Amino acid sequence: MSFQESPRPSEEDEAFYMQCRAAYLAVFRSSLTNITSKQHLCRVLQQAGRNPSSATLNKYWTATTSKLNFDDFCEILKHEEKTEESELMRVFKKMDVNGDGYITHSELEKALITRGEKMTKEEVNAIFSLADINKDGKLHYAEFCRLFASTVEQCQTAALERLEADAKLKRLNFGSQSYSPPKSSVSSASPATQRADSDTTPKKDNRSSSRPSSARSRRSSLSSSITMTSSSTKANKFPEPSGLQGWNHSFMKGCFFLEDDGSISALQYQLHIPHTTTVYLTIQPLGLSHRPDKSSAWMTVDTALFVMSAGETKEDTNLVCFTESKDKEKYIWKGELNAGTYHLLPFTSGCRLKKRSRKSPSGKPVELFYRTDTEELDLTREFREVLSDIFEIIDLDGNGLLSLEEYNFFELRTSGEKCDKDAWAVCKENFDMRKNQLTRQGFMELNLMEATEKDGDPADMWVTLEAMGYNRMLELVEACPFQIDVYCESTQPSIQPLSMDSGPKLLNQALQKSITARTGAKALRGHDNVFIYTYKGEHRISSLITNKTNQRVTVHVNNEQSRNCCSSRGMTVFAVEVPARTKMVCQHVLPINEKQDWIYSCVETILPGM
Repeated sequence: MSFQESPRPSEEDEAFYMQCRAAYLAVFRSSLTNITSKQHLCRVLQQAGRNPSSATLNKYWTATTSKLNFDDFCEILKHEEKTEESELMRVFKKMDVNGDGYITHSELEKALITRGEKMTKEEVNAIFSLADINKDGKLHYAEFCRLFASTVEQCQTAALERLEADAKLKRLNFGSQSYSPPKSSVSSASPATQRADSDTTPKKDNRSSSRPSSARSRRSSLSSSITMTSSSTKANKFPEPSGLQGWNHSFMKGCFFLEDDGSISALQYQLHIPHTTTVYLTIQPLGLSHRPDKSSAWMTVDTALFVMSAGETKEDTNLVCFTESKDKEKYIWKGELNAGTYHLLPFTSGCRLKKRSRKSPSGKPVELFYRTDTEELDLTREFREVLSDIFEIIDLDGNGLLSLEEYNFFELRTSGEKCDKDAWAVCKENFDMRKNQLTRQGFMELNLMEATEKDGDPADMWVTLEAMGYNRMLELVEACPFQIDVYCESTQPSIQPLSMDSGPKLLNQALQKSITARTGAKALRGHDNVFIYTYKGEHRISSLITNKTNQRVTVHVNNEQSRNCCSSRGMTVFAVEVPARTKMVCQHVLPINEKQDWIYSCVETILPGM
């Protein structure tokens, strides 16, 4: 059997991560150093050619943020595009009322103290004194934009040259990323003896590297190798029960959303079972109705459902079961559940739901509105289709109507605010409703009204669309709709959506328990209090690190010998920092091609403290 190689990062990815490393090490001594303040975040983003506003900084550094690591920094850079010279020119041309290529002090002041992120007059004066290159009281903005772009490029070039010139820096581990040496220098040793440091630098120099020496690596590393068969050769452990159509059935929809920091969020649900019964439970990606002829990229996203007892205290909340078997896109569990109330916690590994560029390849976003022959504003056909899809996603109970509760899940997602009953009553007067619930047509009318109030300015609508996972081509790329189905043989189940503050913590608890309960712990050699758990499911491998020491540990993880595998970390080599007396999920791994066999081969090594 031949195996597909785990893909090496593309040249574009390598260049991106090299720029990330260069920017990070221009500010910090090590990639394992954390960003500990908003000022540090601003400085390292500027070093990477970004020009973050206060709003941008506040988005990533909230009131509860205490630190960010190199992985977080990389994710931010993926989302925050560079400020291009052409973009600056476009902004300045809007201020240039005379069209003569110059902006006066008064024009600049009016723009900066009245629009967007407002500045003080003192700040405007400081900017103008720097930007007025000829000292003639005018800003020649084309020259200013050229100098701005040139300065950014010079900073980045200097940082890259410093990184290239320093061999020690190039050997450092970078969070989820690492420097990739030329293929000729990579050892062909087996996974059990693969060196943590494939650089051929003499041993004397290795003592100053962040990677342990070869001898120490062998003493303090753990190697795991698992061969997995293709899904096409696996029989479903839980075939659909005969007579299932006669069972009592409830279902609920939801959606996984990829957040700006790279995390994934979703609603949780409460399941009530009146009497003890046999249950057939499934979760699967949801295909959207108006595109039956077009495959949806998210249909390949892996899903799972964890069922926890809904106790009043943490001690009463235990993992009951989770979906392990798979039939095509459907993940399944079948068994008996006692009468009671349970939490349903949807999960996806992040292997196949990843950050993508939101920009249109042509640089021009799809039009959302147009003017009719009578100059009235209307929604374009493409935008109507997307709004219909969004309606489908937020219509959680699938009854073709939006209740106030369902609409508020949408509002909280896109604006952070709720619609109260008085506002809902106003909607009832102005938009199509049935049974005090908003119809699909009413949802279209509401969005058209909002566009009309903005005179067709799509800025706010793009904020809404991006919050729902759409890019500027109106493609759903950072979200995965799903559907949960619960069949009970002898009683009627009921499901209600929840938005629990404790939801992420509960899911993490369930995930950790699902790993530790299914496999034994293996201690890292020479570290009796640091353990690795490796869960082998039918279709997913997950690993967890337990640190029982009284100090943090940093574990270097190398998947380079794996075949036909993709990791939730996004790279084959990375480092994980585990606080004292803590458990932490290390990674999830799935096959790239499910129709081929795959090999998971991982070496975990303790890094010396930095």
